[in-house]
Amino acid sequence: MLKNAPFYRRHPIICLTILAAFAATQLNRDAIQAPVAGGQGTDHDRYHEKTFAVTRVVDGDTLDIEAPDQRKPATRIRLWGVDTPEVAGSPRGDMHWGSQASQFAKETLTGRQVRLSLLDRTRDRYGRLLAYVYLADTGEMFNEMLVTKGHAYADVRFDHPQLSEFVQQESAARAARKGLWADITPQGMPTWRRKLER
Repeated sequence: MLKNAPFYRRHPIICLTILAAFAATQLNRDAIQAPVAGGQGTDHDRYHEKTFAVTRVVDGDTLDIEAPDQRKPATRIRLWGVDTPEVAGSPRGDMHWGSQASQFAKETLTGRQVRLSLLDRTRDRYGRLLAYVYLADTGEMFNEMLVTKGHAYADVRFDHPQLSEFVQQESAARAARKGLWADITPQGMPTWRRKLER
C-alpha cells in the first residue's frame, strides 16, 4: 500500500528534514536582508556613522555593541576586510596568534566608544553586522590597526573599498615580521590563506 503512496508519505522524516533546512535558510536570508526590528529602519539608518559602546569582545575580529538587534540585547559586529586567527573554543580550534589577536582587541576596545561605517552589504551569512570600526576618541580604524600591527590577515575573499590598502599594510607588517608574521608557517594559517601561499 505504501509502495504507491506519494513520496512524502513514504519518507516523512526526509521531507521534514528538507523543510526544516529550507526554513532555516529562509530565516537566515531574511535576517540578513530585513530592516531592523522595532520600526528603526534599515541597518544604515540604525548604525551607519553612529557611535556605540563596546560591551564585549568575542575575538580579534568580532565584538558586541550596546544596541539591540532584532530580539537580541546587543548587536554583533564582524569587522570588514580582516581575518584574525581563531581562538580556543571556536569551531576551527585555537590557531597560531589567535589568543594574542583576541587579547589586543579586548585591551583596545572593551568599554570604548566606537563609530561604525557600513557598506552596501551590511550583514554576513550569520546575521552579524559588517562594519569598519573606528575608535571614537582617536578616529583610528580598528580594522586597519589589526593588519598593520600583525594581528590579522587582509581578507581578500571579499571585495571592499579598503582592500588594496589592507593588502599593502599586511605586506609591510609581514616584511617587518610584526605580530603573527614573526614565526608563522603555512600550516599555522587559516585554510583560505594557506591556499594563497602555494
